[in-house]
Amino acid sequence: MGQMIDFKRPDGSACRGWLASAGQGRPGVVVIQEWWGLNDQICDIADRFARAGYNALAPDLFKGRVTQQPDEASHLMNGLDFPGATHQDIRGAVDHLRALADNSGGKGGGKVAAMGFCMGGALAIAAAVHVPKLAAGVCFYGIPPKEFADPANIRIPFQAHFASKDDWCTPAAADELEAAMRAAGNPPEMYRYEADHAFFNERRAEVYDADCAKQAWERMLAFLARTLA
Repeated sequence: MGQMIDFKRPDGSACRGWLASAGQGRPGVVVIQEWWGLNDQICDIADRFARAGYNALAPDLFKGRVTQQPDEASHLMNGLDFPGATHQDIRGAVDHLRALADNSGGKGGGKVAAMGFCMGGALAIAAAVHVPKLAAGVCFYGIPPKEFADPANIRIPFQAHFASKDDWCTPAAADELEAAMRAAGNPPEMYRYEADHAFFNERRAEVYDADCAKQAWERMLAFLARTLA
């Protein structure tokens, strides 16, 4: 359904990304990759959003590099310029989708959310903190360093999905995120699942949980329907 495109970053340079189109005037979702890269699984999620009525754009944060090896994925993630990815690649994707969501076909007045998984979940939080004109955010089992993006500074509607068996983005870390946002006066819509990290990824049979993934998808679509209307 989708295709690779080039879109502009705020600095004027180009970024590649997978765009799945639902049509002019439709709200948008930026889909942020896991540490594996912009692979078929992430592109498929963008396509799912398009079938649900959203223009979806997944920026290629690793510039064409994709892996299935955890050591290489860790290397790619650790080498990523997180501020650049947030303020340039993701913000550029938001601006591109806002233009598509504008019913007048103008420069971008429509509503766009950002969502992501693992590394992408952390970047979804960073986008919710730092990217102007973002309407909503959704995080799946990822939290950025507080010194880069403190969840307490989120001021837009925010939904989060965490796994109780996660030893990377732990239940304690999820509790801390929720407490920080509540103390700041913007409580998140929080969900916890009796599942492992990456339970949403159907390409990883060792951790995929179909029931939890289905429930999370339905909850996310309901949230987006409310916040991007």
